Amino acid sequence: MNVNLELTDHCNLRCRMCSQSLREEAHGAPHRFMDFATWQHAVAGLSDLDDVTLCPHWLGEPTLHPEFDRFVEHAFAENVGNRRFRHFKLHTNAVIFPESRASLLTRLASDRSAAADTFLAIHFSLDAFSPGVYTRVKGADRRELSFRNVERFLEVRGSAARPVAHVAFVVQEENVHEAATFVDFWMPRLRAAGREPQLTAEWPAMDRDAVYLRRWNSGDQARADALHAAASAAVGLPVRPRAAGSF
Repeated sequence: MNVNLELTDHCNLRCRMCSQSLREEAHGAPHRFMDFATWQHAVAGLSDLDDVTLCPHWLGEPTLHPEFDRFVEHAFAENVGNRRFRHFKLHTNAVIFPESRASLLTRLASDRSAAADTFLAIHFSLDAFSPGVYTRVKGADRRELSFRNVERFLEVRGSAARPVAHVAFVVQEENVHEAATFVDFWMPRLRAAGREPQLTAEWPAMDRDAVYLRRWNSGDQARADALHAAASAAVGLPVRPRAAGSF
């Protein structure tokens, strides 16, 4: 069971493919941060559920929370023997991802008070290669910062098995021409950790690093699917029909 406990619905980017960028009130109310007491209560309540995969994200950028590190550390401290959740994953745009955070998450992933594969993956939403395309797609000039932060995370994690890194690229009109360049940049950097990463146009496996060409769910789905197929073909990936109702 996937459980999203959203630490915040604030975001520091305005990605054109994200509904967060289309409105000032993501949930029909002013943007807010979760308080620590609510987080404590919610994490404790996971014990009543089966086979939980916890993700502290939905519409907002979780690392924007001023106490993000404290919240995540608490969740893992409470999870001795996987009593609260079986798995954990993080989605982030990597803009606020200093070396200290990379070290913290790597340490939590190696904590053996729970199963070795508890911390599954970090999904890094990058979505462009060049600074200009990044700014158009993401709504802010943070390309150099986010790329540097992901590269540093890979260095800090080194040969540790967890968490795996998924570097994602949502295919759209503005960036489709950069898909192959994006792949060529990230695949060798993931290989440098000593493992063969996955190149995929579908949801990546949770036991491998991956470069993920992601399909955009848009108002013109036929066009989005055609762009995704073109990007997939450009990097030698098979093009699969979109299943009705798939995400």
